Amino acid sequence: MIDTDQKLAAFLPALQKADWIAIDTEADSLHAYPEKLCLIQVSMERCDELVDPLSPQIDLKPLLQELHEHELILHGADYDLRLMRKNLNFVPKAIFDTMLASRLLGCREFGLNNLVSKYLGVHLEKGPQKANWAQRPLTPRMESYARNDTRYLKKLSDMLREELQEKGRLSWHQEMCTSLIEDCAQIRSSDPEVVWRVKGSHRLDQRGLAVLREIWLWRETEAVGRNKPPYFILPPETMVDLSEAAASASSVRDILPRHLSPHRREGILKAIQTGLESQSPPQIRRSVPYRQSESEKRRMLELERRRDQRADTHGIDPTLIASRAMLVMLAKDWQGHQQELMNWQRELLTE
Repeated sequence: MIDTDQKLAAFLPALQKADWIAIDTEADSLHAYPEKLCLIQVSMERCDELVDPLSPQIDLKPLLQELHEHELILHGADYDLRLMRKNLNFVPKAIFDTMLASRLLGCREFGLNNLVSKYLGVHLEKGPQKANWAQRPLTPRMESYARNDTRYLKKLSDMLREELQEKGRLSWHQEMCTSLIEDCAQIRSSDPEVVWRVKGSHRLDQRGLAVLREIWLWRETEAVGRNKPPYFILPPETMVDLSEAAASASSVRDILPRHLSPHRREGILKAIQTGLESQSPPQIRRSVPYRQSESEKRRMLELERRRDQRADTHGIDPTLIASRAMLVMLAKDWQGHQQELMNWQRELLTE
């Protein structure tokens, strides 16, 4: 594993001369909070390396500078790009996403294992997907699994690229990859009035929402302090049950999980009391479904018919062309929303 500046310096010359580079990442989202980047897998001709971003003895800037100069091959790049943007402020110049390519070719099973098996006849071990990637040293099994995530991407991408070219869809894929890079480069801050509204919160009144907000804030502090994913501190469904009971003056002690320590029980009860005493309870939010006019419905049905027909002709998932929500917006105002489509999507939806 490359975990020092010296090892990285020895690796960089080969990276600089590489004709292609495939990468992947691993994080510890199931074991820590907030999650962090734990591993970067890098493959090139006759080389599959692991880079340790957790090592205090390595400066990753030279690596990132070199990666930026290449088109990077990834599979399902969305998560990896967001993770590297958040942790390393890294945004690639160009990518080839094998998952997006496979979907544009009509593959219904587009996981890496499925594609490697279908195109290359290689059967990968599902492996330690839920392992703690922050642990050091990695086990031999973990190292093998990690290297396999990038080892076959070049061969796979070559076959997918050729097929896209034959079908005239390579430009579609390039547009999708460019759009993905731009989208993942955006850092979006969470809305403080929305982030704590967990699943099931819609059934709470204002008093219950005030309690839920305080429980969520307590859980967030506890999760960061304990370096544990919030779900393992207190599940969302329990948070809602506690809030509902507190708002209706019912007993909450029977709802509290029995395994909680006295410290956590006290923290939750204090949060509940703070919520009940809140002088500024949150507003109840009810989404009002948009009602289409008759003319919009007709345009919507025509767009949907056209989308499904084109998707069937090309053998792809219709939602790749446009989601139902996008069709609603296009039916309402084509001129106002058509620029949100990629060129190939617009062409397929245009009569």
